[in-house]
Amino acid sequence: MLDFLLTSDAIFALLTLTFLEIILGIDNIVFISIAANKLPEEQRGKVTNIGLLFAMVQRIILLFFVSFLVGLSKPFKIIETNWFHLEISWQALILFCGGLFLIYKSTSEIREKVETPKHDENEVKGKVIKSFQQAIVQILIIDFIFSIDSILTAVGMTNGLSDNQDHNLILMIIAVVISIAIMIGFANKIRRFIDENPSIQILGLSFLILIGFMLLTEAAHLSHTEFFGNTVGAIPKGYLYFAIAFSLLVEFLNQKVSKTKEDN
Repeated sequence: MLDFLLTSDAIFALLTLTFLEIILGIDNIVFISIAANKLPEEQRGKVTNIGLLFAMVQRIILLFFVSFLVGLSKPFKIIETNWFHLEISWQALILFCGGLFLIYKSTSEIREKVETPKHDENEVKGKVIKSFQQAIVQILIIDFIFSIDSILTAVGMTNGLSDNQDHNLILMIIAVVISIAIMIGFANKIRRFIDENPSIQILGLSFLILIGFMLLTEAAHLSHTEFFGNTVGAIPKGYLYFAIAFSLLVEFLNQKVSKTKEDN
């Protein structure tokens, strides 16, 4: 197990996944904070920490469930014609649906943040919270909604890294625990940083579109999909890591240039 965690692929996947989990958790932090701010001041910190811990527990539970489905690689339906071949398994189906969901969620989130950036926050603000228990229930619902894209991202980043599904599951759990721990310790600082640099969150959502597309091709590859005798291949994860690292480097340089102009 330790040998797997120390491989370059596992380290890159862990770092990238932790970064994306934090980016995906920003909205979660915002909504938890809004719910917490409706309570007396002495309860706000407690509710925020409990909300993030619930987010971690829900994501780990969902990871076990989704990882179990992804492990079901035996085809239950085969479609074959003169020009098309497809072997449908639960593994491929989960990856395909997950890819579609990530692409849809990411593009709709980007559009919403560009056109009405405060839409979701205003909806949460409009809900009445009168007690500590009501705040926890609302946070649980919000956490569950935000856990879905988080889990699908984790599966997309780790699927195929190891033939042992337990290794991939442990890597995903480590990334979730690290990201939640960072958010608990630096929730307000992270939120302020993202508020000051909204392009970081847009960049993270753009990465999800890449991961969604990768999940679609991975599903087609695992289904042994063929079009007119041409087999669909999987996209090497190294391409994804390079695209993410290059984009972050460009964003870092862009922020440095902008800061230099402001200072001058």
